[in-house]
Amino acid sequence: MADKIIMLGNEAIARGVYEAGVKVSSAYPGTPSTEISECLAKYNEVYTEWAPNEKVALEVAIGASISGVRSLSCMKHVGLNVASDPLYTFSYTGVNGGSVIVVADDPGLASSQNEQDTRMIGRSAHVPVLEPSDSQEAKDFVKFAYDLSEKYDTPVILRTTTKLSHSQGVVELCDRVEVADKEYQRDVKKYVMMPGSAIGRHVVVEDRENRLAEESCGFDINKVELNDKKIGFVTSGVSYLYVKEAFPNASVLKLGLVNPLPKQLIKKFASQVDRLVIVEELEPVIEEQVKSWGIACDGKNLFTKQGEYSSNMLKKALLNESDVAFDQVNVPNRPPVLCPGCPHRSVFSVLNKLKIHAAGDIGCYTLGAVAPLSVIDTTICMGASISALHGIEKAKGHDFIKNWVAVIGDSTFLHTGVNSLINMVYNKSKATVMILDNRTTGMTGHQEHAATGKTLKGEDTYAIDLAELCKAIGVPYVNVVDAFDIKELEKVIKQSVESETLSVIIAKAPCALLKGQKFPFVCDVNPDDCKKCGMCLKIGCPAISKGADGKVIIDSTACNGCGLCLNYCKFGAIKKVER
Repeated sequence: MADKIIMLGNEAIARGVYEAGVKVSSAYPGTPSTEISECLAKYNEVYTEWAPNEKVALEVAIGASISGVRSLSCMKHVGLNVASDPLYTFSYTGVNGGSVIVVADDPGLASSQNEQDTRMIGRSAHVPVLEPSDSQEAKDFVKFAYDLSEKYDTPVILRTTTKLSHSQGVVELCDRVEVADKEYQRDVKKYVMMPGSAIGRHVVVEDRENRLAEESCGFDINKVELNDKKIGFVTSGVSYLYVKEAFPNASVLKLGLVNPLPKQLIKKFASQVDRLVIVEELEPVIEEQVKSWGIACDGKNLFTKQGEYSSNMLKKALLNESDVAFDQVNVPNRPPVLCPGCPHRSVFSVLNKLKIHAAGDIGCYTLGAVAPLSVIDTTICMGASISALHGIEKAKGHDFIKNWVAVIGDSTFLHTGVNSLINMVYNKSKATVMILDNRTTGMTGHQEHAATGKTLKGEDTYAIDLAELCKAIGVPYVNVVDAFDIKELEKVIKQSVESETLSVIIAKAPCALLKGQKFPFVCDVNPDDCKKCGMCLKIGCPAISKGADGKVIIDSTACNGCGLCLNYCKFGAIKKVER
């Protein structure tokens, strides 16, 4: 009997990649996809790496595929935007060794800046999209995706969502199948996408998609469950589980392939039920196509385009009933906050004091937008802080940005910030860029990157020197400052924003949550010296609170002893003591 274990969806995807005989994987961390690569790195048979960004990751996977081996790239939904340039062309070239792109969508915005739907990108790029419903399917669909990729000469997207990525389920383990390398043959018409070649490949793509739509009607991953025919649901992914929980006796067409849609299968199912309802999170991708075929159905007229669904929501919409009165549940508010000892808090406290605006980026430092720090004015996408500040400068002039900086993390800077900084150098910017170097990719769970000196597998490697990199591309003034030295920080920031020259400030201090970080001290308050001025509360540290008597209390179990609060207490009421 095969072993069965409980796995996260992401862990099951990694297992499926391993069992499918994949040899090369490249990814950039992004919640909710990150654990796939971290789990995959435990299998020595698969080469795994963190790439600087998703575009590079997909290009690595494309190169491996062309050479003749099975390859993988992983990213979150907004990461696919970064990788879209190679994706659209990869659709034209097709594969040699099978290639799968795992993309994790985030309905409900648990950790993202938008709720875009990867199925729509799959349609636009003419790339097949599979969508599993649970951990077992996550593993099985990966293996099916590689067979599909090689049979139809196409990259395949495996779409997951936050719920699937981070939910657990029972998974049956199988052995790894060692897939023989495909022979590499030079083929200019297939792999060199100059216009003459691309014209011919577009015809191939269209034919492939038509064959898939027709032949997928017989795929086992598309399942018809005929029960009560008064209502029939067409659904996919995690939404299928909501449907089955809310309407266990209804007829259901569960789609495993969501692009291209198996048209004839859907038509046949629709003819067998009295009422057809499409249940899909986010965009009406299935619904709009079904309606375009002249099939009457309900969908977004009943359900929202926003957030995650639930069985309770379906019952409310279709039966006007509910198992649980969710509206009456008072859930405690959990506002986003930087951790105790976070070096970003130190930087933001100085920016706040100087009344400086910050063009922000994607990462923990986005939390600097909220009170009491309140310094981040913009957050758009990876690397956009630098480009946005440059745009503000060119629109309003240098005097306008004398109270502005761009703020970006070390991993994000290497992701897409470097090109933005090159643009500043090239186009004669006089702005100030701050790289908050906390030695990790923080918000996604502390992954290594090209400046940490470690690979995904934990091996030692060359660590990019951010200061030297900035100098090499032509930044005239580069200052490296201890993020907790607020006097020096204030001095350097003032000089930089007032100068008539482009400058970069690298504020360095490790993330408080990094493994191996030691905190020998803790901050303590002498209540007799506390004057209730509240200055230490302005840094927004969650370890600091106000007691019933109005005096400050520091929670020693939460405090990491960074000492930032000492700098804001004018009365010496706070001291560092040994833990």
